[in-house]
Amino acid sequence: MNEKIRNLLTKLGGLPVAATEIAHDADLYAIGLSSFASVQLMLGIEEAFDIEFPDHLLNRKSFVSIDAIERTVSLILEERKVA
Repeated sequence: MNEKIRNLLTKLGGLPVAATEIAHDADLYAIGLSSFASVQLMLGIEEAFDIEFPDHLLNRKSFVSIDAIERTVSLILEERKVA
């Protein structure tokens, strides 16, 4: 999952550094992730993982770091299993 997220971040994040060089807990917004890029990233993640972000997870906290994105995707996948 981490590698897939990093690939999407490199492709869609518009960051000045490659996602492979970013620490897992680094603040992506401080590095340069814009609101527009975070929406593009969200759409890419939805497609790549065949998920849909629920409204309560559409916030800055869900995309602040690679770790946060992984936790959010994992949570959505877990909620889908339970449903």
